[in-house]
Amino acid sequence: MAMASPANKKKPRSNQTPESQFSYNLNLYSKSKDLHSALSLYDTAISQNTRLNQHNFNTLLYLCSISLNDPSTKDLSLQYGFRVFDHLVSNGIKPNEASITAVARLAAAKGDGDYAFDLVKNIGVYNELPRLRTYDPALFCYCENLEGDKAYEVEEHIGRMGVGLEEVEIAALLKVSVETRREERVYGYLQKLRKMVRCVREETAKVIEHWFEVFEGNGVELDVGLVREAVSRNGGGWHGLGWIGKEKWVVGRGSVNAGGKCCCCGEQLVSVDIDDDETERFAESVAGLAMEREVKANFSEFQNWLEKHANYEAIMDGANIGLYQQNFAEGRVSISQLDAVIKDLYNQSGKKRPLIILHNKRLRALLQNPSTRELIQEWIEKDVLYTTPHGSNDDWYWLYAAVKLRCLLVTNDEMRDHIFELLGSDFFVKWKERHQVRYTFVKGNLELQMPPLFSIGIQESENGSWHVPVAGDDNDSPQSWLCISRPRSCDALKEAACMEKSKDSNDCCCNSKLPTFGRPESLESSKHKLHIRDSFQESDGKIIALTGKRKERSSSPS
Repeated sequence: MAMASPANKKKPRSNQTPESQFSYNLNLYSKSKDLHSALSLYDTAISQNTRLNQHNFNTLLYLCSISLNDPSTKDLSLQYGFRVFDHLVSNGIKPNEASITAVARLAAAKGDGDYAFDLVKNIGVYNELPRLRTYDPALFCYCENLEGDKAYEVEEHIGRMGVGLEEVEIAALLKVSVETRREERVYGYLQKLRKMVRCVREETAKVIEHWFEVFEGNGVELDVGLVREAVSRNGGGWHGLGWIGKEKWVVGRGSVNAGGKCCCCGEQLVSVDIDDDETERFAESVAGLAMEREVKANFSEFQNWLEKHANYEAIMDGANIGLYQQNFAEGRVSISQLDAVIKDLYNQSGKKRPLIILHNKRLRALLQNPSTRELIQEWIEKDVLYTTPHGSNDDWYWLYAAVKLRCLLVTNDEMRDHIFELLGSDFFVKWKERHQVRYTFVKGNLELQMPPLFSIGIQESENGSWHVPVAGDDNDSPQSWLCISRPRSCDALKEAACMEKSKDSNDCCCNSKLPTFGRPESLESSKHKLHIRDSFQESDGKIIALTGKRKERSSSPS
């Protein structure tokens, strides 16, 4: 059988200069990660006075840095790595961020975190900006050597440079804080992890487990009112007040059922919202962008109208719902679909009507139709409908209303268009998960898909317990949950809840389910019900989570 001719294989041209020949061979050795051949090539180039460029030096430094984990090449990597860097500088070539990162890795491998950190701190001399990877060698070196204060200094420098930490860096800082018994630091890094990831890696979970297994420090006394107020203000799922309780922690691993109940301790996990400050900034951001792109007077008029009509529990994206599956000419709005959503929300919300946002060009067509005119006029009279003016983008209106009123938003719009990209908020995804209600019409029958019953993420409860999801194959889905609690603190909160309920109803509830407080904890998706109060209620023999707008909730018991 004939073999393919090697003549087709790319070869270097015979008229190449020594520099181009060196670069060609070095790139081949870099691709194959052949350190020995690359260093032999380097020695030959030096003996022949071959001129090297920045890319050549960086390639050699890269090969040295990636060979540090192999015991057979570590010493050689260190010996040549610093030599190559000195050669680069002595040739008057400016190191870039890649050069600095590689040498910082070499320094850290020698255990010299100070040298690695100095490289980063002085990177501005070369008009370069550090990246997270540039800091990692010094940070991890300090953490491994249990030099906590130096590690914290690196973290502060990272923050000043506007570089964001990721889970692996937070986990390293958490670990050094655990090993050196820095209680406040551990608490702070747990909160940073909570904001950063949905599920922690197994390595991070083990660090957290170890802390709670050995931690014997006392927390603050449980102040039910103060804690509930903080949980409500923060959007649910955490209070941030520090360790609560004085009993030994009970640490276990288990699962959380579909309703959000921990199978280890029986605690109900919650649906986490963005906090009050984020909500206000979000609303202001939407309004500011709308003012720039809409007729300012029109949007201001809407804002004023909304201030006077602020009792809505849900906002409806009228065009999105009305045009759903409407494929006939000109895409006429289906008033029956809008009416079905209105009635469902009305019946399930304690007789509170939602607000439809609809462009006036859609309204004109509906008013011209005798079969729909009467219903439209009824909606207008009952303040169920707000029409946006000619030339406006109704997306700004329904988004602003849902954010400002802290209520549900019924739409299948994925909110990925350019107007939503302008917001650029880290909390936008969290807000959508908590507030967006999707829908379908199956053979004309409405089905509403409510937000999740609980949020997947680290949760710190009112009684001071913690629940930490550990990532499975899908990093956003938990394989298991860490359940960390102080039983007496849980009992104290339950007793306080029982006493509070007894005042209102004179009915003992000590054997009932521990209630949740603060922000709305969850929304029932089965049967597609909308809920409006902030406790648990029996309905048809099932526990249903009820929710409402934040401003109607009491901040703390008197």
